[in-house]
Amino acid sequence: MDQIIELFKHLINPSWIIEHGGLYLLLAIIFAETGLFIGFFLPGDSLLFVAGIYSEDLCRSFFDLPFVVVMFLIATAGVLGNMVGFWFGKKTGPILFQRKDTFFFKKKHLHQAHDFFVKYGGGAIFFARFLPIIRTFAPIVAGVVGMDGKKFMFFNIIGSFAWVFSMMLAGHYLDKAFPNLKEHLELIILVIILITTLPVLIKVIFGKAKHPHAHPVETEKTDTPL
Repeated sequence: MDQIIELFKHLINPSWIIEHGGLYLLLAIIFAETGLFIGFFLPGDSLLFVAGIYSEDLCRSFFDLPFVVVMFLIATAGVLGNMVGFWFGKKTGPILFQRKDTFFFKKKHLHQAHDFFVKYGGGAIFFARFLPIIRTFAPIVAGVVGMDGKKFMFFNIIGSFAWVFSMMLAGHYLDKAFPNLKEHLELIILVIILITTLPVLIKVIFGKAKHPHAHPVETEKTDTPL
């Protein structure tokens, strides 16, 4: 049990992931956090930012690939993760809303993603990339409500590339501007977590109370078959 707890601590520590897992573990985590509901706790935003700070070490450890190629690979992992989530949502449908809560699955997270999707439509797939937890469940909900496949892929691709490139480039260039940035990683990660989770916290605290039972799931009307 202690080993599992220790592993969990490492998986939510961006610095440990970069230093010990390198690009392989980074790709796996981005894939999991953007499409597998068990990955909602993973540190996507802070991980990408720290990866930008360690960009030179990251590229050097993986065949000296150019930084832009590394970002492309990570963004592609995000696209594939969303595709898996979308496929999973299409296959499981409303059954997910009837599922009981477990350690890795909280129905309230699914409801939050559903409400976010209903409010913003296709754009929710893009905006969800920048919101922890929501980005994990948004593609699943898109599949559940029957979003058009081509429309989903459009927002999926531009959302993933915008998210990955913006976070990693921010870390990369801030590290260039402030060479001692690595000495304050814990504070930086904390600030990123607070900023990115603030919209979710506001919705939870000030949003209207949710009915304890499953929400009805409406199918989005589309002109093109899935």
